[in-house]
Amino acid sequence: MEDEINVIVSVELDLLSAVENIVDLAQNSRFSPEFLEQVNCYTDYMGNRLELTKEQCVLLALFIDRSCSCKIETMDIIEYTGCRTTRIIRYINDIEELVRRGFIICSHTNMGNCYRVPTAVVNAFRKNEAYTQKSCSGLTCNELFEEFAEIIDRVEDNEMDRATASESFKKLLDSNKQLLFVQKTLGLFKDGLPRDEYNDTLVLLIVFCHLFVSNSDDMIGYHDFKDFFSKRGGRHINTELKSGAHFLQKKNIIENGNDNGMGSKEFYRLTMTAKRELLDELQLPSLEGDRSLRNMIKVADIKPRELFFADEITRRIDDLAGLLEEENYTGIRSRLQQQGFRCGFTCLFYGAPGTGKTETVMQLAHRTGRDIMQVNIAEMKSMWVGESEKNMKALFDTYRQRVEDSVIAPILLFNEADAIIGKRKEGAERAVEKMENSLQNIILQELETLDGILIATTNLVQNMDKAFERRFLYKIHFDKPSAESRAAIWCAMLPDLDRADAVALAERYDFSGGQIENIARHYNIDAILHGRAKPDYAELSAHCDQERIERADNRRIGF
Repeated sequence: MEDEINVIVSVELDLLSAVENIVDLAQNSRFSPEFLEQVNCYTDYMGNRLELTKEQCVLLALFIDRSCSCKIETMDIIEYTGCRTTRIIRYINDIEELVRRGFIICSHTNMGNCYRVPTAVVNAFRKNEAYTQKSCSGLTCNELFEEFAEIIDRVEDNEMDRATASESFKKLLDSNKQLLFVQKTLGLFKDGLPRDEYNDTLVLLIVFCHLFVSNSDDMIGYHDFKDFFSKRGGRHINTELKSGAHFLQKKNIIENGNDNGMGSKEFYRLTMTAKRELLDELQLPSLEGDRSLRNMIKVADIKPRELFFADEITRRIDDLAGLLEEENYTGIRSRLQQQGFRCGFTCLFYGAPGTGKTETVMQLAHRTGRDIMQVNIAEMKSMWVGESEKNMKALFDTYRQRVEDSVIAPILLFNEADAIIGKRKEGAERAVEKMENSLQNIILQELETLDGILIATTNLVQNMDKAFERRFLYKIHFDKPSAESRAAIWCAMLPDLDRADAVALAERYDFSGGQIENIARHYNIDAILHGRAKPDYAELSAHCDQERIERADNRRIGF
């Protein structure tokens, strides 16, 4: 009969009503055996749903009843149940199991431990759902850093001790080895470290990454990470950082912070290399400027276009395209290595603006199946002393890694490279001039050891430093197109244009291909707006005159 009553009760129960019944019966119960027998049907129900023991169910019910408080103390339970302190001490292991399972969170203070019930647990009971801790595997990189942030917040709020935090970090890493961040992080320690040093170094790296990801923090001091280590351990780490002897400094992961353009010995930050290598998956807005430095143009996104040049330029471009065909490129590169020659292919495309230099690079990439890693020169230069040089070195490091990771080596494109291949400043004294000289020296060194394909374009070859001229293996001068080529470009840009009109425009206007394209676009916009069906010579001629007038009148205004 009693079993039938228990079955009926369990059918009518939900988790919150089980909690309410346990709490009602627990008042002044002194945790007596009679009380535990009295709540048996409720604890059985909760225990079966949550995989908890009878005692754990009672304790959890009492905690949930006080879930509106963020500081639940064991004294609250002692006073409510009327039991002795020694009675509760017997259940400390059960309380710790509830903490381990995530049903309650313990905060360690100088006055003792206090507890709170996470909102997720309360919501699960409200919905009559069995609470389970979130799976820590199969996370995205953003989700991984959210977990890091929660652990770090709990340490700072004294809700998790240092040892538990360290184990939690390692568990997250071990459960998410599919992530590039995890692979790169664990790869740093492949040479091995003593266990204590490994644990502390791993925690330090995660804290640095968290501070940068969450706060873009590049001024990290001892006070930011000391809570994660013992006093002795924290002081030892700080001493190593100050002397530059820490493992992460030797691995070029951490460096001194910037203090008004000078290195600081009190503050530290992740190096740009570390940010690029470890945090790329997160696509952080704070790294968007860096990401533009190594913007990849995929070969699949390059549309084929017909180019029109004089015969000699066309021949030289075709020769270069043949060289960059993967089969030829691989064979020639191998032969050069065997004979002790440099195996990098460096090319300079120079000539007036609008003559097709950049588009030729695009079409070479399309013809040879290569991606393009395009460099924005302006983005390379930094206001901080030494940063521009680091950016340039990191750029070539990134390119080397791209070459290594790619089946077909990409092209490194320095577009409009006038600013970095000009003549070096003799006796430079200004900081900007010294920085530009340093950048040029870095590029010259990298050109010597390049194992890949670099193409630079420039409009001002007459100002080029002789040292750069020697280091470019292929140099192609792009002249303005001949009248015949201009006519072909007109026809390509406006397929419905009469051939005779194209020839007439080509003979009348000595425009570059870029200028012709600009006029064609302008004309097409007007044609769409005004409903013209076929290109009209008179209208095109008017657009040509406007293009010429705009350039002729491009004068500075001022005193």
